[in-house]
Amino acid sequence: MTDYLPGFANHVSTEAVPGALPIGRNSPQKPAFGLYAEQLSGTAFTAPRHENRRSWLYRMRPTAEHPPYARYRGAARFAPGTSDEPLAPNRLRWDPMPDLSEPVDWLDSMTTMLANRDPADLEGVAVHLYSANKDMADRVFVDADAELLFVPQHGRLDIRTELGRIDIAPGQIALVPRGVKLRVLLPDGTARGYCIENHGSLFRLPDLGPIGANGLANPRDFETPVAWFEDRDEPTEVVQKFMGSLWTMMLDHSPLDVVAWHGNLGPWRYDLARFNAVGTVSFDHPDPSIFTVLTSPSDVPGRANADFVVFPPRWMVAEDTFRPPWFHRNVMSEAMGLIGGAYDAKAEGFAPGGLSLHNLMAGHGPDHASWLAASEADLKPHKIEGALAFMVESCWPYRPTEHALATSQLDYDAVWADFPKARLP
Repeated sequence: MTDYLPGFANHVSTEAVPGALPIGRNSPQKPAFGLYAEQLSGTAFTAPRHENRRSWLYRMRPTAEHPPYARYRGAARFAPGTSDEPLAPNRLRWDPMPDLSEPVDWLDSMTTMLANRDPADLEGVAVHLYSANKDMADRVFVDADAELLFVPQHGRLDIRTELGRIDIAPGQIALVPRGVKLRVLLPDGTARGYCIENHGSLFRLPDLGPIGANGLANPRDFETPVAWFEDRDEPTEVVQKFMGSLWTMMLDHSPLDVVAWHGNLGPWRYDLARFNAVGTVSFDHPDPSIFTVLTSPSDVPGRANADFVVFPPRWMVAEDTFRPPWFHRNVMSEAMGLIGGAYDAKAEGFAPGGLSLHNLMAGHGPDHASWLAASEADLKPHKIEGALAFMVESCWPYRPTEHALATSQLDYDAVWADFPKARLP
């Protein structure tokens, strides 16, 4: 049973061995037990105090002790780059990843579907799918390009990191900061879901504005794991993602050897069932920004590098209102996934584990069947139950990978093909 410390981006102190944390200083001349003091910075040293994120680690060996990296040839569909061809404004949708016929761990199953910007720009976001049936046994992964958000759809994940262990199931999410090594184990034997890479400013909780002090994702519900470490002198492969490519090297020990740490940069998990959704109690419905769990701002106020948005079970009570999302064209680009149930704007063709893309200014909204049902519905209070969808919005257009373009649903545009023409007097 893993213990957790509550609160989002709190300053925490945790040690797996009593006495491992120094008191009153970060880098003593001789840390306890011969440990090595090492700082992990998630922001620039001179970032404003309220935005500065860093942690001090006390580990059995310094991270600097390793041989050169070489190109990694596995994970053929992870970070392959996107096409240089002109980007078509087409709407796209994908089925869930197929069942596996061979043993594949989380890392080698990672399949990049959508990406924007170059990781070297420290902007942008990428969306990946995974479908694994094998533990990462004697190797770890580290993402130098981005913080990594896990969104499981089927099967639990046991994510073992330098800064503690995180257990999550579908309906929960977890984040591992940029540069933190991790190993993914599968308690149920198989797992499928989504991973989002955020290359830009760190995810934070959105400002609430007129909503006030409470609501949406509350800070107390985010959980950071306590310190945990491996003392293993066994060969361990380290695969690193750096500037959009994968690299590998071998160590003679496990690098998950941080015995204690303190700071406000660490992994965390969050149960989406604790998201406190808000909505109208009169007519119409507010913009979907009211469903924002996390935001990564861009340099333009109000325009996000990435927003992680969730559509949870909730009551619908608006009068004289078309209750599903209206038809719309946005300056933001939308990548949507489905964790469970049926999405209320598209009941057919969008399966749990699937993905859709509507880039900026692409007209979209409910399919014909959903529009017809909502237009004729008896507007009594109604609760959407059993459905959990999410969206990763970005101000940058997404580019699908070649694999994504080759596997998209061929008939997606047909969901908007049969709307009747309006009848004017």
